[in-house]
Amino acid sequence: MAIIGTMQGRLVPPEGGRFQSFPREGWKKEFSLAREAELDAIEWIYDAYGEDVNPLGSDAGIAEMRALSAEHGVQVISLCADYFMDCPFLRCPPGEREDLVRRMHWLLGRCRIAGIASMVIPFVDHSRIHSDEEADEVIRLMEKILPAAEANQVELHLETSLPPAHFAQLLERCPHPLLKANYDSGNSSSLGYDCAEEFAAYGKRIGSVHIKDRVLGGGTVPLGTGNANLPAVLEGLAALSYPGYYLLQIARPEQGHEVAWLANNRAYVAGEIERCARKEVSL
Repeated sequence: MAIIGTMQGRLVPPEGGRFQSFPREGWKKEFSLAREAELDAIEWIYDAYGEDVNPLGSDAGIAEMRALSAEHGVQVISLCADYFMDCPFLRCPPGEREDLVRRMHWLLGRCRIAGIASMVIPFVDHSRIHSDEEADEVIRLMEKILPAAEANQVELHLETSLPPAHFAQLLERCPHPLLKANYDSGNSSSLGYDCAEEFAAYGKRIGSVHIKDRVLGGGTVPLGTGNANLPAVLEGLAALSYPGYYLLQIARPEQGHEVAWLANNRAYVAGEIERCARKEVSL
């Protein structure tokens, strides 16, 4: 059975008008709510908004995370390092970048203690890669970070807005087995990318998948109402024998309906994954 989880914060109402952020007030409740929605996992968020109260910052906090995870049978399967979108590695002074590298090394150590095996590093929106020179900077950055990732046995999953061929070239320049791609169906649909072309370019390097839908050139919408061809995405991943997990990063429902909304979307995605698996077996 495929592991299907949710981005942290989707099971409780948004805080402070933020679409996605660490839920400072509601993070403990999300474990029981995830179980109620029949979800297997949560992708934790570490961002500037919640850094001072994020339980990853203390051993006691991590112990509480792990206890809640065990009690409700919901894994903290990965970390979304949105801190590095709030404070991007690119286009900042060298001194600030070195501080960010130190923060990354610390965060990788916290992931090891928490039992989190992968980290998504966003190079999208405010932190996107704009040029070949910035792609070179990302490669140099990975060369500084990968030894710490290796020491802590945490995979690094790059989330970028690069066209398929350019993303493939970036990954080819750094063939370390712990460096992989995060595939986001919504971001790709917003950018007008074709999933078959993306999977042909770098499919074997995909380590994690965010499931969402967006309109071309626009924002997140409910699954099936935007430009993401989710049946084709899931068929393509099945053809690749993708072994990883699926994280729902879907549009938010009317406040108060989060659990039912996620349960319904989980059921739809699980059904599509099963359909694609049967199709592959019959070929």
